[in-house]
Amino acid sequence: MELQLTDPYYALKLKAWESLRLVMDPELDLNIVDLGLIYELKFLSDEQIKVNMTLTSRECPLGDSIIQGVQNNLQQLFPCKTIQITLVWDPMWSADSISEAGKQQLRIK
Repeated sequence: MELQLTDPYYALKLKAWESLRLVMDPELDLNIVDLGLIYELKFLSDEQIKVNMTLTSRECPLGDSIIQGVQNNLQQLFPCKTIQITLVWDPMWSADSISEAGKQQLRIK
């Protein structure tokens, strides 16, 4: 996650990222931000938020639950905004996407 202080949506993006840290991948017991599933979080206007994200695999059995968690958390935080979630597969997720904090939680070196 890289935020620019000069971004007019800086404070809102910070709140959104923190909210997304509450969404967990139930199989790995790690939040989706540290897992590297969120590729882009963008405020397109005062009314719309766009999220590009992926899952650990196309066959992820809990993918719908994770996507619904993203939708619910952002909608609760920003009730007047439209949340647009796009599932993308390029680039494919890999363990290299996991943050350092996430690797420590999973005990990956």
